[in-house]
Amino acid sequence: MQWNYDVIVVGGGHAGAEAAAASARLGARTVLITPDLGRMGQMSCNPAIGGIAKGVVAREVDALGGIMGRATDASRIQFRMLNLRRGPAVWGPRAQCDRELYPRAVRRCLEELPALDLFQGLVTGFVAGHDGDGVGGVETRAGHRFVGSAVVVTTGTFLRGRIHVGPGDGVAGGRAGEAPSIRLSEELERRGLEIARFKTGTPPRVDGRTVDLASLELQPGDAEDYRFSAYRREVVPEQRCCWITWTGPELQRIVSENLERSALYGGRISGQGPRYCPSIEDKVVRFPDARRHQVFLEPEGLETHELYVNGLSTSLPGDVQEAFVRSVPGMEKARLTRLGYAIEYDYFPPHQLDHRLGVRSVPGLFFAGQINGTTGYEEAAGQGVVAGANAALEAQGRGPFVLERDEAYIGVLIDDLVTRGVDEPYRLFTSRSEFRLLLRQDNAIARLGPRARALGMLTPDQVESLEARLEEQDRVRRWFVETRLQPDTVKELLRGLGMKPARQAVRASDLLRRPGVEVDQLLEAAGEHGGFPVGVSSAALASIEVDLKYEGYVARERERAEVLRRRADFALDDHLPYDEFITLSAESREKLKRVRPNTLAQAGRIPGVSQADLQNLVMEVRKMTRPRGTRRRTTS
Repeated sequence: MQWNYDVIVVGGGHAGAEAAAASARLGARTVLITPDLGRMGQMSCNPAIGGIAKGVVAREVDALGGIMGRATDASRIQFRMLNLRRGPAVWGPRAQCDRELYPRAVRRCLEELPALDLFQGLVTGFVAGHDGDGVGGVETRAGHRFVGSAVVVTTGTFLRGRIHVGPGDGVAGGRAGEAPSIRLSEELERRGLEIARFKTGTPPRVDGRTVDLASLELQPGDAEDYRFSAYRREVVPEQRCCWITWTGPELQRIVSENLERSALYGGRISGQGPRYCPSIEDKVVRFPDARRHQVFLEPEGLETHELYVNGLSTSLPGDVQEAFVRSVPGMEKARLTRLGYAIEYDYFPPHQLDHRLGVRSVPGLFFAGQINGTTGYEEAAGQGVVAGANAALEAQGRGPFVLERDEAYIGVLIDDLVTRGVDEPYRLFTSRSEFRLLLRQDNAIARLGPRARALGMLTPDQVESLEARLEEQDRVRRWFVETRLQPDTVKELLRGLGMKPARQAVRASDLLRRPGVEVDQLLEAAGEHGGFPVGVSSAALASIEVDLKYEGYVARERERAEVLRRRADFALDDHLPYDEFITLSAESREKLKRVRPNTLAQAGRIPGVSQADLQNLVMEVRKMTRPRGTRRRTTS
């Protein structure tokens, strides 16, 4: 049996769901194929969305029309804005979610899209493209064929996945209780793609009724009603608290004495694990002098007593897991409901991709998510939007959709993957961006909403919401810039802050930039006669406040971004003969040939390519394109 589509998405996790949704919103006839339709959008590890940098990505996905923000709002049982004591450039929204409600919300969002079909099946191979080159569809284990112009593969940890608990050889699995994908991995390898192994893990879960929660530090959510989605206000469930505790010397002893029984330290796992989400075995070995490690107890949902033990990821056997969990204060009588485990899986080093997330050597094939060497729901979702959009655009014969480093953290993520590659599971941090003030969590919709609208990635309802939000922000900005407050109006405000009184009318925006002046204080001083727009949302006000307070710094970042964009205008052909460019260093030639950057800016971000190499590269390219008989020009 055969079906015809424009775009075929393999996998229904966070990357697959966003890829399918993005493709369908662009009007491409799309099918999402996954082994179990009941597990789409599954939160395989921590039941939470967001965090530092990751929360910005979740809001960027939403701004591009994606479903992650809506699903998070519909399932969140706690919200916290992280890093509030630091500057707004590094604030990070984070939501604890109900593990059952989140995937239901994902499926509901997908089923709203008229251009998207869902199909349950295991993809085991590819259909050749029309000209015999590249990929033109997929085949399932049951013999069904899906033919299309582009295929997006989003297989998560399922490619030759192997689950480890204790010292044995482990069991085949892509996730606890689910079979891996073996043949698809072999099929991709046969097409000449470079392949490698990574590993990740998850902690045990415990019955909250067996934990002395009253003895632990309570971690409530924020009182303010923050939302991840700027386009739609979902009904937010009842809110819950989390708890904090710490490990002690007894856990250190138990883990140290049983390291040989760990799959990781017993030599059963060869894949590199995530540096910034280490197992408890890694913590004990890498930080032997640390007297304690923080543990967060997080509710799995509203209708369950299960708690996620954040901080105790492990591949130790069950008896050791129970022993070290019960060594933690407050958990002396804890009953384990699920064991932690490590999982090893295949990924394809991302230097084989272009910035559309298309596989360079296989036309029509796109990758997104952990198959590219990343870790995290948000990183997967961001890649899914870009890969799905570009698959649809390719099917429609339209140009590519690429996000630059100064436009989005998603752009930073993809550029890092393609130009720098990975040697461990990649996780986003604010420190990876050169333009943190431009890429804030509060301005995602202003940055990316207009691009999504122009491309056709937004539904009519989303376009209406976007235009209302942008108009609201424009009204707020104009009020601050155009309104002048009389000296008597701001006298008490300035006196309270220890400032000299104003001698003449002062512009509201100038007053807001003064140290110590908060927007609420300024609006209170202006009073009802100040003419401030009625009904303005707190989100719009907060975003404009940051824009105005940090206007000088933002302007400098924009200038730096423009310098890089001028470099980006210098295009590099995909087939340049780098081996012939003898003015470049040997390392530079090797790296450039491997990555094949599209622009000079991308070339400059490849490790091992120096500024001197960039200057010589410009000369070599110009030498190739200069007509014979013309004089050589020096470069600047």
